[in-house]
Amino acid sequence: MLQPVFPAPALPAVFADWFAARGWAPRPHQLALIAHAQAGESALLIAPTGGGKTLAGFLPSLIDLAATPKRARKPALHTLYISPLKALAVDVARNLETPVAEMSLPIRVETRTGDTPPGRRQRQKYSPPDILLTTPEQFALLLSSRDARRFFENVQAVVLDELHAMHNSKRGDLLSLGLARLQELAPKHRRIGLSATVADPKPLQRYLVPQPMSGEALSALVIGKPGANPKISILASESYVPWAGHLARHTMPEILAAMKRATTTLVFVNTRSQAERTFQELWRINDDNLPIALHHGSLAPEQRRKVEAAMTRGALRGVVCTSTLDLGIDWGAVDQVICVGAPKGAARLVQRIGRANHRLDEPSNAMLVPSNRFEVLECEAARDAVLAGELDGEPLRQGGMDVLTQHILGAACSAPFDADALFKDVKSASPYRNLSRTDFDAAVDFVATGGYALKRYDRYAKLRKTPEGLWRVAHPRIAQQYRLNVGVIIEDPMIDIRLQSKGRPTGAGGRVLGKLEEYFVENLTPGDTFVFSGDVLRFEGIHENAAFVTRTNDPEAQIPSYNGGKFPLSTFLAMRVREMLSDPRQWKRLPHPVGEWLEIQQLRSKIPDSSELLVETFPRGSKNYLVCYPFEGRLAHQTLGMLITRRLERLRMRPLGFVANEYALAVWALRDMSGVDMDALFSEDMLGDDLDAWLAESALYKRTFRNCAIVSGLIERRGIGTEKTGRQVTFSSDLIYDVLREHEPDHILLRATYEDAATGLLDIGRLSGALTRVKGNITARALERVSPLAVPALLEISKEMVAGEAHEDILHEAEESLVAEAMAVD
Repeated sequence: MLQPVFPAPALPAVFADWFAARGWAPRPHQLALIAHAQAGESALLIAPTGGGKTLAGFLPSLIDLAATPKRARKPALHTLYISPLKALAVDVARNLETPVAEMSLPIRVETRTGDTPPGRRQRQKYSPPDILLTTPEQFALLLSSRDARRFFENVQAVVLDELHAMHNSKRGDLLSLGLARLQELAPKHRRIGLSATVADPKPLQRYLVPQPMSGEALSALVIGKPGANPKISILASESYVPWAGHLARHTMPEILAAMKRATTTLVFVNTRSQAERTFQELWRINDDNLPIALHHGSLAPEQRRKVEAAMTRGALRGVVCTSTLDLGIDWGAVDQVICVGAPKGAARLVQRIGRANHRLDEPSNAMLVPSNRFEVLECEAARDAVLAGELDGEPLRQGGMDVLTQHILGAACSAPFDADALFKDVKSASPYRNLSRTDFDAAVDFVATGGYALKRYDRYAKLRKTPEGLWRVAHPRIAQQYRLNVGVIIEDPMIDIRLQSKGRPTGAGGRVLGKLEEYFVENLTPGDTFVFSGDVLRFEGIHENAAFVTRTNDPEAQIPSYNGGKFPLSTFLAMRVREMLSDPRQWKRLPHPVGEWLEIQQLRSKIPDSSELLVETFPRGSKNYLVCYPFEGRLAHQTLGMLITRRLERLRMRPLGFVANEYALAVWALRDMSGVDMDALFSEDMLGDDLDAWLAESALYKRTFRNCAIVSGLIERRGIGTEKTGRQVTFSSDLIYDVLREHEPDHILLRATYEDAATGLLDIGRLSGALTRVKGNITARALERVSPLAVPALLEISKEMVAGEAHEDILHEAEESLVAEAMAVD
């Protein structure tokens, strides 16, 4: 453990007595943070779950505030806490109020999130609490206020919770720019970052402190005592493991039995649709009426709060949830975590496991439930990595230009700004430390005029220069619009789902159950049934931008599909899966069906080495197939599929389509592809002209542009009393995209779009790395029939999709002949 550079401070008597009354002693990392704070230094604390990390972040502020009598302090915000989740901010506030009340400290603690009533938010501006817990979006909103200087000028401390989950993202970019602005408003404030264990702490240390114009600055680093190693089991049958699918329906009785043995269980899944289906499957067999609940981001805030309150009371035995409960919410009664589906990353698995047993010296209990054969390998690799203390290390991204333009407009909404001064502030934010003045000036010009191609349209002129050379908003209406659209979280347009009151006509009142994507609801007709909020619902109709539903029973009800929320397989974990796959010695610990699957693959075709790309071709029915196994994640494989099929078209192979999953890519065509030069087909030059030609017409690329346009403020989804539909937003963005590509191809938003595509929906950067890795190491196998390793990919092709997820009984029907063909040994 890193020792503090100062002598450990003595706690004030009231704090020492409070610790002693609980039989506790302050941990060394808690004392170290107090010492750094008293020296005015910012610090990053890395500590495992259950180590008192959150209390450590607040102790310096509590001690400081307690030292000054309330009557001697003027009403002012002292400490700002920023969390990536609204639920986490509320949970931390509740936990913080306990020591404040028990020590009778004269300290007011409040939260401010999107769910906070408008009256309270308005009151907070003029009568701020001592400690305010909020989110990056609310922080940006407060900074855009005309009263920002008065509100923030007395801030002494900022606590950034779960920093590892925010810093390397657009939300992290927005937060870093906000902190740079705060540095100008409250230059003496210090920062504390709280983080789970990370592969490399330096990026987080840089993030915490203002960066100089050259070189780098790092915060202090405090590392807490490691916790006990978790106990991780893998639920995989020795008799049956599915070939494909993502729902793990065959394991539901065992999952429910495990829940009965525990006090409280969190059942994590990777998508909202999986959460709905898993809850339904568990509820269907819950003959003992075990109290279980559902929690995901599309449910109404009131419903989520109800579940969280029930968890706090210990009234639930289990909650099926998504990443909404990934982070540091502290429910001491949780003693088991079950992850349905592979975790996609070792760090994410550590985070989820940490929700069980919030006590440092006790091991967390977790069970991984792979839903198919490839996921068995992924779960084994993830468990090995966690127990070895090895974590994913994400490549650092540069600060987004679309986020920068949003921040520039927000700064102008607060007060006129000097471009030189703002550039200096922006450069001090770690994600933007390499920003050139040319790019900054282009960003200011974009906000002021829309850029060269859009300059003639007044609606894009949002800034005006004052006679003093400062930039101000062109009209007060622009500031109102900014505040309605602030933030970088882009979701598809949503429609309220309302439970229609019995006996009343459609459109007459009804409780809001949550929100669903507009595109899903628009494809429903009255009488259609779907699963949402843990119920089977019948669609009755749409009235005034709300979908009205009634409860019903229908075993064939569909699961709503959701864009976003699907985690790609991390580069680190993909490497470990390839290594496990290529080492027959490790197959012995796999369930028998999985080990046999790999052994027959070795006999029939080949198991690729960890740095090798295996490409198999074979006929089946009237079609010909090409299946390759890059193990680089679904997003990179989808982009590869688009580019490969373009090349196959030029070679007159007449490709008909492709399907990509986390592990493989399968292409089917009318002609035999076994004679294709695979080295040429998979050469890196596909990322040149082929990529450019595809991007010009790619719907995914246009969607990426649309998101950048929304973040930048070029397209506003919300107005005063209005909100654009998804079609309206897409129509506007597609028109602008075509204009910019033709008349200003180096426009700042087109550059931002390409940067996003490299790491986002298209994952071009990762695909580039994969093609470099396998260059000169491609093995082609021309087979007479499908191989065992190709079966999951072909089942992906043949499965019937029901709102984005496959019915596994349909998969079973498709499996039989395919498996018999693949597993037969000549």
